[in-house]
Amino acid sequence: MITLAHLSDIHLAPLPAVRPLELANKRITGYINWRLRRQSGLGGSGLSALVSHLHEQAPDFTCITGDLVNLGLDDEIATALGWLKGIGPPDRVCVSPGNHDAYLPGTLTRACAAWRDYVSGETIDEHLFPFVRRIGEVAIVSCSSAIATPPFISAGRFDAGQAERLARILALLRDGGYFRVVMIHHPPTIEGDKFRSGLWGAKLFRDVIAENGAEIILHGHTHRSTVQAIRGPSGDVPVIGVAAAGTAQDAKPSDDPARYNLFRIEKLGPSWTCSMGEFGFQRLSDEITLRLQMRIY
Repeated sequence: MITLAHLSDIHLAPLPAVRPLELANKRITGYINWRLRRQSGLGGSGLSALVSHLHEQAPDFTCITGDLVNLGLDDEIATALGWLKGIGPPDRVCVSPGNHDAYLPGTLTRACAAWRDYVSGETIDEHLFPFVRRIGEVAIVSCSSAIATPPFISAGRFDAGQAERLARILALLRDGGYFRVVMIHHPPTIEGDKFRSGLWGAKLFRDVIAENGAEIILHGHTHRSTVQAIRGPSGDVPVIGVAAAGTAQDAKPSDDPARYNLFRIEKLGPSWTCSMGEFGFQRLSDEITLRLQMRIY
């Protein structure tokens, strides 16, 4: 049996000192938003307790679907590297970056350089994404929807090039008999009318899954715990979203309290099984509990 943990939307706090010149761009709106709203709602309350609880489960691998930082500051990127090392060594942890990790043009390049060992793996060509990590017969495929956007836009992009590479990777892994876990920050179920915060190119992603399949898809971005599905070649593929790990328990009602998911994947003869446990805080409690347990595959 292989166990996978899933964390997302860390939004490490507190913010480092911000110099005035660093706010002479889109960051000014994000900084004001942090000071007025996110500082309390995403204050990192309980994050260390959540991570300690995760470590007690001793997962074989941890998947992190982005938004480690807030404003894409160099000091934040450096702090995030230290935090990643606290989660585990690079051979047991990988990241699919989020929109905050690409806050301004050039931010994602600097983040990927700093987090290099956590955002790399086997690839189909010279492109960084998608990359593959293999743990036994389980394969984690990390995509990237992270792009720099104008103020008040938190959308992501999945383009035709990444779609073509993902299709080839999924086909190869399918032929190799792997249980395929696909990571992406933005949920592939949101597009069109969600121009400001959705995934541009979500249909491309869904078309790849419909043709080539995957066993489960993991995402973040919404700060909500969700279980949805998209079409695969032989039935629905589960799409699992996890609440923001950095969310304080007194956050706004639209955000779930901090949580993580733990997947137990096992091959029984020619067939796979996968069950999920959701661990985290209740809104009015400081205790981390098993909130949900279900079989998803």
